[in-house]
Formats: sequence, structure tokens, C-alpha cells
Amino acid sequence: MGGAEWAFGWGPQEDADSVAAIQRAMDLGITWIDTAAVYGFGHSEETVGRAVAGRRDKVLIATKCGRVKVPGSETPGSRLKAESIRQELEASLRRLGTDYIDLYQIHWPDPDPDIEEGWAEIARQVKAGKVRYAGVSNFSVAQLKRIQPIHPVTSLQPPYSMLKRDVEKEILPWCAQNGVGVIVYSPMQAGLLTGTFTRERVAGLPDSDWRKRNSLFKEPALTRNLQIVEELKAIAARHNRRVAELAIAWVLRRPEVTAAIVGGRSPRQVEETWGAADWDLSAAEIAEIDRILA
Repeated sequence: MGGAEWAFGWGPQEDADSVAAIQRAMDLGITWIDTAAVYGFGHSEETVGRAVAGRRDKVLIATKCGRVKVPGSETPGSRLKAESIRQELEASLRRLGTDYIDLYQIHWPDPDPDIEEGWAEIARQVKAGKVRYAGVSNFSVAQLKRIQPIHPVTSLQPPYSMLKRDVEKEILPWCAQNGVGVIVYSPMQAGLLTGTFTRERVAGLPDSDWRKRNSLFKEPALTRNLQIVEELKAIAARHNRRVAELAIAWVLRRPEVTAAIVGGRSPRQVEETWGAADWDLSAAEIAEIDRILA
């Protein structure tokens, strides 16, 4: 929803489709929206603000800070100084059309030496009432331990999917033991686990779509990933479901996972995935998926 005019965009996107997707999600009972200031350098937040206008009290809004525009570049820079975070927060509030953020997150722990300063500033904004809860994204356990004494970490946002399982080793157990919520991103692995990708579609991605440069969308990984999806289709079909729903239900099977961020570029895409929240996989199905992934 941030559009194509930045280094990690997903290609061209119509704002009207984005607004309609968010509003359809709200109509279906989805009550929270995750975005970030860096997505389109503010464009995504502006779009969210348009979509929730008049319905702000019906949703929880999560956004992020720490990635900033570098003059003359489509690639963002990193900054976690207190003054910068204050400026980012005020800009996010303005774009979102709200006077508070429900969950404000440090987007990346970069620069690493400044995570304490950035976190302390967010804690001050919680006390000021402009932020309700403070969280982080892409932090390691060691980094979580550094900031936890300054202010409680409400949630961590890590990547997690069938194709990216690193968090299972240390991060998920630590969060469970320490009462930190886990909001996973990219459970459909940027679309690879939706069942809609082919080699031809990958080859046809626009140059402004970051996935064209991602190793999971290139050989030899692409052939393996498409084969995994073909095998997953059989499991989804038994329930008259889509592979995308299976991928989402699979990450939600973990008790440590609070929620999964699911992208939708149109009302149709929202409708195709939102039912995954009510799909509880059986132990036999989880074991079958493990065999496929192995």
C-alpha cells in the first residue's frame, strides 16, 4: 500500500484498492491494522488514515519508526535518536489522522548502539499518552534483553513462515517465557505460499517489486518452493481452502504467536485469507506439513 516509489515497494498499487481492502477487512471484523512510516515514505500511513476516517475507534493501529528517508534516494536510512523518533511519531500521527498510536514499534534494531535511546524515547511517549503500547520488530533475544529493563516490551514482530522458521529455536520460547506477544509478518512469504505464483508470474514482476530481487523467488530456491506449494494444495483442498489460508493457519498453530500480519491489495485478497484465523490444524496435518517441508 506504500506504492512503488521506494526501494522495497511491491510494484504499482491503486490507492482506491488499498482503501477498499482495509475497509472490507474492517467490515469482516478485523480490528487491527499494521503499517510503517517507511512504507512509501508515509504513503501507506496516509492511505490507512483515509481508510479508517470516521471509524478510528473501531481499530487498533500499529505503526513503526526508525527507518527514514535519505534525500535523493529510494533506499531508506536508519535512525533511532530520540529527536528523530519524536519527529517520526508526530508525522505518523498527522498522516494517520489520530492523536494516539495503539502500538508503536521500532522497525529494525539499527543502528544497534542506539536501540536503548530509541526505546527510552518511545517509553516517554507512552507516558505522554501519544502511544498506548510499545513494541519492536526484527529484534534478537539479546537485543530484547537490553531494552526490557527500560520499559516492558509489549510485542515482537519477527518474520515467520513455512519457508522461514528461524524464530522457532530461540525467539518464540523466550517471548513465551517473558510474556511478550508475537505478531509475525510474512506468513505467506511475500506471496510465495498463496498458491498463485508460477515461474511466469515471477518473471513478469515489475522492476519496482522488491520480490524480483529476493533469493526465494530465484533459482534454485524457486523450484523447491513451488513444489512445496503443490504438495500443500492437497491438504488445503481437503478442507476446500486455499494454500494461503493453510500458510496462515500454520503459523497461528504456535501458542506463542498472538497474531499474523496478512497483506491484502484488494477486497478480494482480504476475503481469500481472513477465514484462516478460524482454522485449527490437526496434529496429523501438522506432521504431514512437517514432512513436506523436510
